[in-house]
Amino acid sequence: MNRLRFFLFAFFVLSLQSSIAQKRKIIPPEKPKLIITIVVEQMRYDMIYRYWDRFEDNGIKRLLNEGTFCKNAHYNYLFTQSSVGYATIATGTYPSYHGIVADQWYNNVKEEIIYCAEDLKAVPTNYLSDVGSRSPRQMLTTTFADEMKLFNVNKSKSIGISMKDYAAIFPAGHKADASYWFDSKSGVWLSSNFYMDSLPDWVMEFNNKKHTDLYLSRTWETKYPIESYLFSDVDAYADGLYDQFQFPYELSKLRKKEKGYSLLAKTPYGNTLTKDFAISAILHEGLGDDEITDFLSISFTATSEVYKLFGPGSVELEDVYLRLDEEIAHLLTFIDDTYAKEEVLVVFTSDHGSVLVPEFLKENKIPAGYFNYKKALYLLNSYLNLTYGRGEWVKLYHKQQIYLNHVLIESSKLNLADFQQTVADFLIQFAGVANTVTASTMQKTQYNKGVYSKMQNSFNQNRSGDVLIHLEPGWIEEKSVIESENSAYSYDTHVPLIFYGWKIGRKTVDRRIDIIDIAPTITYFLEISEPNGCMGEVIYELVD
Repeated sequence: MNRLRFFLFAFFVLSLQSSIAQKRKIIPPEKPKLIITIVVEQMRYDMIYRYWDRFEDNGIKRLLNEGTFCKNAHYNYLFTQSSVGYATIATGTYPSYHGIVADQWYNNVKEEIIYCAEDLKAVPTNYLSDVGSRSPRQMLTTTFADEMKLFNVNKSKSIGISMKDYAAIFPAGHKADASYWFDSKSGVWLSSNFYMDSLPDWVMEFNNKKHTDLYLSRTWETKYPIESYLFSDVDAYADGLYDQFQFPYELSKLRKKEKGYSLLAKTPYGNTLTKDFAISAILHEGLGDDEITDFLSISFTATSEVYKLFGPGSVELEDVYLRLDEEIAHLLTFIDDTYAKEEVLVVFTSDHGSVLVPEFLKENKIPAGYFNYKKALYLLNSYLNLTYGRGEWVKLYHKQQIYLNHVLIESSKLNLADFQQTVADFLIQFAGVANTVTASTMQKTQYNKGVYSKMQNSFNQNRSGDVLIHLEPGWIEEKSVIESENSAYSYDTHVPLIFYGWKIGRKTVDRRIDIIDIAPTITYFLEISEPNGCMGEVIYELVD
C-alpha cells in the first residue's frame, strides 16, 4: 500500500514538473504575438548598477538576466530631449529626418511656436481638455508600428500609453488604434479624435473608478527603512515637493497647494497608475490574442519628474526606482499569467540620460556650471539693436536653439547667413558655451564624426533654429528645476537597452549600438519593411 502511494505521489510530481516545463518551454511562434516597449524617462545607463542590489529578482534584474543586454547603447544626436527620444526609438532615424527636433520650435513662415505633438485639427474625445488637441502629425516619417499595420492591412493593433502626450503618441505611430495620455487637470486618461470619436467603454470605466483620488489620498513613505538607502541622501540642490524635502509626504495635504492632479506625476504612484492602465488595455483590447502581432508602448515618467524636483542623489529618486522595479515585476508576472514568455517581445530602454547637478560636481572639483541663457539673450538683443537698429531680432530661444526674425532681417536687406554668424560669434563668448553653429553652415557642410556630426543629426532645415548651441561637459541651462538633458555627452546619450522574451537569448552585447537600431531590428523580426526614413541597422547579435 505504501509502495502504491509512493508511486502515485511520484507520478503526480513528475506530471506536475512536466506540465510546468512544457509551459516554460513553449516553442516561440514565428513572430511575437505582442511587442511591448517600456521606456523609463531619464534613466541613465548606470542607474541599473546603482540600484542593482536593491532590485527584486523578477523586475529589471529578470529582464537583464534572461534577456540580451546592449551595454553600450547611445543616442547619436545633440538635443537629447524627451520628445525627440521617443520619436527616434519609433522611427529608427534621426531628428533631421523624423522632424521632432525639440519639444517645440518656431515656424518662420507662419510666425508661430509649434509644440511637437500639437494638432489644431484634433479635439479631445469625451472630455474638455487643454491637452487634447494632439496627434503624431508633426512626425514626418513612419514608425515600426506603422509599417506593421500597413503590412497586416490594419489587422494589427498599436496602442501608446503615457502620462505625457508625446510619449504616448510618437511610439504608437500615425496609424495607431489609440494613444492615451493623462490630463493633469481632470485626472483622466484621454485621447483625441485623430484616433477615435469617443473613448472605449473600458477607458471610461477606468476613469470613473477614480484611482487617481485613491493614490493622492496616500502618504508617500520609503519602501524600505530610510536608513537602508545608502546610495542616496537629501539633495541640497533640489527644490523639493512644494519646498518639502523629507519623508513622509502626505499627498492629501500637498494636493491642496495646487489644482487638479499634477501632483500624481511627481510621485511613484504616477508609474503605478500607468502600469494599471496598460494592463487594462492589454486585457480589454485583446492585445496578443491571435497570431497577428500587436504593439503596446508604455512610458514611465515619474522618474523624470522626481529627478527634476529632488535631484539624482536623492532618497526620493531611489525610492521611485525601487517602486518602479516592483511595477515592472508585476507587469512581467501578468505577461506570464496571460501568455507564455516566448510569445511576447519586451524592449526596455530610456528616452535619454542625465547629468549630475553642477553644484555637486563643482564641490567634487569637477568642471561644471550653469549657462545663464537669460543674461545671454539680454546682451545679445542689446548688441543686435546697437549693430542693426532696434527691432525684435530674436523670435524664440528654446533649449539651446536661437530662432531669428527672418522677415525683419530680409526687410532690413541683411544677409541671413552673415546675421546668423554674427549671433553665433557673439554667443561663443559666454561661459559654458563649447560650440555654436549656424543653420547655413549645417546646410552647406557634411560632418561625418564628432560633435558637429551629432549637431547635424539634430538639424532639420525647416524646423531647427538659426543658431545651435552646445554647452561644455557638466554644464546645463539655468532653470528653476533641475534640467539635465540636451547634450551629446555620454551621460545624456548612454541609456539601458534590453531585449527580453520571444526568441531572445541570454547574452551581452558590448559593441556600440545606436538607438536608431531598435526599429529596424523589430521590423527584421516581423519580416516587414523598415520605417520609411530609417537609417538604423539590425542588431545582428539578436538574430544569430
